Amino acid sequence: MEKRKLPIDCETAEQMAWAFQGLGDATRIKLIAVLIEGESNVTDLADLVGVSQSGVSHQLRVLRNLRFVSTRREGQQIFYRIDDEHITDLYKLAYAHSGHQLAEEENV
Repeated sequence: MEKRKLPIDCETAEQMAWAFQGLGDATRIKLIAVLIEGESNVTDLADLVGVSQSGVSHQLRVLRNLRFVSTRREGQQIFYRIDDEHITDLYKLAYAHSGHQLAEEENV
């Protein structure tokens, strides 16, 4: 019998874990949901998500460090936007999966 090989290298596994960690917080998920619809500033994001501006800024810093979002400056305003279409794809897959799980729970 041939010995099986690990189908993923350690560096790729670490990068994937970081990506999932970025999606591992409800506030970050909400921010991503808003930013998928278009760029926004911290004030508008805080109002929409229902979190303080400092809380939103903290979560945006995490998303920037992960390269999920980028910024654009316009005068004194800083606008955030999704930086990678893969983030939108991951969000949509997770959203569809959560809907599937909720439907299964209702049928139990």
